Amino acid sequence: MTSLLHAFADGAVVAKRNLIKIKRVPDLLVFTTLSPIMFVLLFGYVFGSAIAVPGVNYREFLMAGIFCQTVIFGATITGAGLAEDMQKGIIDRFRSLPMSRSAVLVGRTTSDIVNNVIVIVVMSTTGLLIGWRIRTSPLEALGGFLLLLVFAYAISWVMAYIGLLVPSPEVVNNASFIAIFPITFIANTFVPSENFPPVLRTFANWNPVSSATLAARELFGNTSPQFVPPDVWSLQHPVVYTLVWVVIILAVFVPLSIRQYRRAASR
Repeated sequence: MTSLLHAFADGAVVAKRNLIKIKRVPDLLVFTTLSPIMFVLLFGYVFGSAIAVPGVNYREFLMAGIFCQTVIFGATITGAGLAEDMQKGIIDRFRSLPMSRSAVLVGRTTSDIVNNVIVIVVMSTTGLLIGWRIRTSPLEALGGFLLLLVFAYAISWVMAYIGLLVPSPEVVNNASFIAIFPITFIANTFVPSENFPPVLRTFANWNPVSSATLAARELFGNTSPQFVPPDVWSLQHPVVYTLVWVVIILAVFVPLSIRQYRRAASR
């Protein structure tokens, strides 16, 4: 228990260091927030004029998907940040300090939650300006936002593992884009999956991005009796299915990332 508390305390210090870095390099935060604004406006007005969703305003249908895609892409900051620290030798400095081995990873992933919270606030404001509305209770809406953040936190551990494997932040960005782009688009993020070809439709229906997006839509009240989810367990129970994936991802990638960090730091 003492070692666990020690790890969290050290992780909080590292998280503070990463947040101070964002404050000192405001360009990072500016471009991180401008990107989701652009997505909301472009998808809302361009796709919104061409796609019809039964019983739901497309901009309301869209927002949960944009939220999900953005927080997942935001998780790539974890991998890029770790790769940059490795490249600049900062990890070597951490090794010389009396701190928990897992503190760097805990601090890195925790600080990126704060970054995602800022992005969600900006996106929510932009969505409200273009007509998006939350049609459920504040508690349910909070649950939707928390589910998105928890899912993104799990993805950030995948990105942490990638960041410790590759030699530079540029490679992390390219590798993560190749992995994240298909899973966020072969899903119900921007369009209903019913009209997908059979193979892609099956993948989309069991894709955890689809369940996270649908869960957020339901918790925000951006659904309609006319828009019935596919009759598959994953989308009939989207909250549970998403949380199952969160547990699986964390169970696999937290120990993998910590082990890879120890290997990388000992080189």
